[in-house]
Amino acid sequence: MRLWPLATGSVIAAGLWFLTALNALPITNWPTLPWHATDMTIEQILLAFGLVPRAAVALLVGALLGLAGALMQAVLRNPLADPTTLGTAAGAQLAIVMATVFAPGLLAGGNLLIGLCGAAVATLLVMTIGAQRNYAPVTITITGMLVGMLASAVAMAVTLSQGHYLLTLVLWNGGALTQNDFVPALRLFLCLLAALVGAALLARPLAVMSLGAEGARGLGLKVAGLRLVTLCLAVLLSAFVSAEVGLVGFVGLAAPAIARSLGARTILQRLIIASVSGALLLSLTDNILLLVAAFGGPSLPTGALTGLIGGPLLIWLLPRMQATVPQTAEDGRHTQPRSDNPVRLLSIITLLTGVTFVICLFTGRGPEGWNIVPSALRDTFLPIRATVLVAAASAGALLAISGAVLQRLTANPMAAPEVLGVTGGGALGYAATVFLVTEPSDLALALGTAAGGTLALVSLSIFVLRRDMAPARILLAGLAIGALASAVLMAIMASSSPQAWSILGWLAGSTSSVTSGGATILATLALALLLVPLIAARWLEMLPLGTETVSALGLPVRRVQFLLIMTAGLATGAATTFVGPVSFVGLMAPHLARSAGLVRPRSFLLASWMLGALLMVLAAFGARTATYPYELPIGLFATLIGVPWLFILLLRKGQA
Repeated sequence: MRLWPLATGSVIAAGLWFLTALNALPITNWPTLPWHATDMTIEQILLAFGLVPRAAVALLVGALLGLAGALMQAVLRNPLADPTTLGTAAGAQLAIVMATVFAPGLLAGGNLLIGLCGAAVATLLVMTIGAQRNYAPVTITITGMLVGMLASAVAMAVTLSQGHYLLTLVLWNGGALTQNDFVPALRLFLCLLAALVGAALLARPLAVMSLGAEGARGLGLKVAGLRLVTLCLAVLLSAFVSAEVGLVGFVGLAAPAIARSLGARTILQRLIIASVSGALLLSLTDNILLLVAAFGGPSLPTGALTGLIGGPLLIWLLPRMQATVPQTAEDGRHTQPRSDNPVRLLSIITLLTGVTFVICLFTGRGPEGWNIVPSALRDTFLPIRATVLVAAASAGALLAISGAVLQRLTANPMAAPEVLGVTGGGALGYAATVFLVTEPSDLALALGTAAGGTLALVSLSIFVLRRDMAPARILLAGLAIGALASAVLMAIMASSSPQAWSILGWLAGSTSSVTSGGATILATLALALLLVPLIAARWLEMLPLGTETVSALGLPVRRVQFLLIMTAGLATGAATTFVGPVSFVGLMAPHLARSAGLVRPRSFLLASWMLGALLMVLAAFGARTATYPYELPIGLFATLIGVPWLFILLLRKGQA
């Protein structure tokens, strides 16, 4: 196991903090213990009760999130699991956002209690559904992501509706670590001690469960109980951090990956090294931002900017990770249900999509309420409505086919277009255009978005072309690229610039600016990029068998992986360029297709494509009519439509 990177990181983090402290106050003027505020100058108080506890909080929060991520990845057997997987952080976020906007008096005693209540409600919902399937990893994962997306979407809508709270909510959501005493650090320290004891007790049973659920049961292990206890511990850590300091992203995902890259083999080693890696990652990020602020730069939220350090570090370490990374997970059943008549089911889905399109085209809501578009207005109104619906359907189809390809390619239920980093790159390109171009046109914004997404895709393609890159590591590389782009974007958003409002609105997704030419381009791309995976359907049937098996059958694995990932990336980039980063469709549509029993590659791809189009048509229609004459973000409406639908499917599975 290679520990020198951790030692080097510790020295660098300590050195950066020391430079910040020296800039704040010469070492000769540093206060001596014991510290009493009444005997100190303002500068000494800021150092003793500001910088010192902040350094401790950064280390403790990073360690807690790293440990939580390692626990979740161990129990869910998925390298993409992290403290956001179960919707815990999003639940805390929503509770604090709602309290800030509607009942600020509840926050008089701090965020901790409100955040914990929100996290508890979100987690209770996930666990209630998971209990029906013995806390099967796939069920827990999907349910948690649904709860998290729904909570985040509602929080985004509330934030957009309350402009005067925008900066405050953005900064809290970014995980600000500013401190004025040692009380939070003490609470976090006690939490970490208890968590380490619990993790040590769970390490051996988790090692047994790594053999697989059936093997673990054969050895007498109560798998469902172990899953519940482990998940509850990880959730508690995540909830405590979210309630204490806000949302801190990427650490829980990156720290376990770093631990594996450093050669941690046993479960106990991964838990310990992930904790240390998380602490160093967050400390490095915070100290760099403190140093930047000390020399006249902006004061930025640390939690949202961990990707600045963690992204490049993870990309550098991924090639050193063991070639085999477990990514399969039991879903609570031995066989995947299959439709007896996939052609008929596909025909029904196609007909439903077509009928929905026509209804949404000819009906709407106006000053006089709901009605059919009058014949006198059809020549002028219908082309505009058709442009919006075609753009929405095409974008949904593109995102869905991207998610379907990635989930099939990696056999990972959490794979979605966002993990390629293209969405984050496109968003960064859009933000850069807003800031660099005075009154940018729609064409300039589209070109900027496309340039950002292309840069992210090229960066990922360079990584994909490396030798022996397992799918799980490719996904982690995409997440690292996306985290880096998102960190830069958050730095822009937290700058309190008036352009931040327009960027935040675009991030929620919209089809209002798409022209007829843009809709035509999107539709053409949606059809063209569907053909590639359909032609490669035989490969998609074989790839889940594993790289070694498929290579032995003569399949050019590297070239096939590259082709399919580039197809998914192009589909994501095209949709993002025209309608913004609508993230939910690419995850949900493939799950709906699979739940309907369409599991063979061609029927799965076609059903995902159609369901993505259907979901986005409904979202575009609802976003324009639900709050007429105001338009809601299309991404929010897609989430509000899709989450209950998929929840019903999960509940039905649980009763089966």
